[in-house]
Amino acid sequence: MAAKDLLAHYRIANTLFVVQLEEAGTPTQDIGDFPPQMKVLADEFKEVFESIPDGLPRDRAVGHTIPVEPGKLPPFRPLYCLSPAEYEEAKQQIEEYLRKGWIEPSASPYGASILFVNKKGGGLRICVDYRALNKITIKNRYPPPRIEDLFDRLQGAQWFSVLDLAQGYHQLRITEEDFPRRHSVRRLAISMARADYRILRSGLPHDILVYSKTEEEHTQHLKWVLGKLREHKFDARLWKCHFYKRELEYLGHLVGNNRLKVDPKKMVAVQNWPVPQDVGQIRSFLGLANYFRRFLENYSTVVAPLTALTRKGSAWEWTRQCQEAFDKVKTKLTNAPVLVLPDLSQPYEVVTDASTVGIGAVLLQEGRPVAFESRKLSSAEQRYTTLEQELLAVVHALRTW
Repeated sequence: MAAKDLLAHYRIANTLFVVQLEEAGTPTQDIGDFPPQMKVLADEFKEVFESIPDGLPRDRAVGHTIPVEPGKLPPFRPLYCLSPAEYEEAKQQIEEYLRKGWIEPSASPYGASILFVNKKGGGLRICVDYRALNKITIKNRYPPPRIEDLFDRLQGAQWFSVLDLAQGYHQLRITEEDFPRRHSVRRLAISMARADYRILRSGLPHDILVYSKTEEEHTQHLKWVLGKLREHKFDARLWKCHFYKRELEYLGHLVGNNRLKVDPKKMVAVQNWPVPQDVGQIRSFLGLANYFRRFLENYSTVVAPLTALTRKGSAWEWTRQCQEAFDKVKTKLTNAPVLVLPDLSQPYEVVTDASTVGIGAVLLQEGRPVAFESRKLSSAEQRYTTLEQELLAVVHALRTW
């Protein structure tokens, strides 16, 4: 809840409750819970599942560099104000990082302040605000993979495992010439690090997904991946890994049995999403909805009243049409259909539709939806004849798929 919302509730004498979440201890996963074949692999590759050693990360083929634009002065920002609880937390975490050798004292001309964000399981995570440094950094233009492509590759897979790298960004080593610009170990929010991390991890942003068509093939795939992690000296958190699953959660989706579903846990946030009060809040909502647009029929047409509010220079006016669109998106997301993963050996069917607002299409195999696609019509396209708009929908669908 934003501060202004909290103050509004206080002024109208609503009952308020203060809840403080504390982080639970590190969960443990008994090796006895794993399938027999995974117990063998965990023992064979035990180096991968050990804790991150103290000191600087190991030398690898790719080091993290921070090239800056020529002639730019080193940015230095004053410290942010911290609450007593945040101050104690900062002191504790910094002492821990110093003890482990992840950071070191510095007299660098570069300076960035720290702040805190809430951890998913409770507690506080210390972050460093490197926005000023990011502004003068020459970016590493390594593109992230398309989410649609990642899921389409899973067709035919029946066995899944997910490997979680332990404190992934802490496993990046900084090149010595860039030490003055930051901590010795990658913390958070520097724009170059995510690209370097993707290069090292073959393009996956968070978890490593291993998928196979048979159990025997899956064992061989896991051996290969674990061997590469051991070869390049990466560490994984055993208690956060999942092995030999027929269905699992990945990137906000449930995947398994050649099907793709929206993770029900993600939809809890959608169901409880309050009515947006400004452009920033509507953009946040649309960002979440857009991530799952593959599941939503005629998405662009439905959200048209909401996207109109985000245009530059548009006055904020939450109309009845906006409320109806907001409610409809929430309903569609919480009742999203199950999609099938595309089978390249089978024929496809494309069904299209057009209106005066937008065009839409659905890709089918054996009568089951593979994906939905839509977009809003431009002002010129809205003047097309009905036949031209229908043909435009066909062209757009074929170009998309």
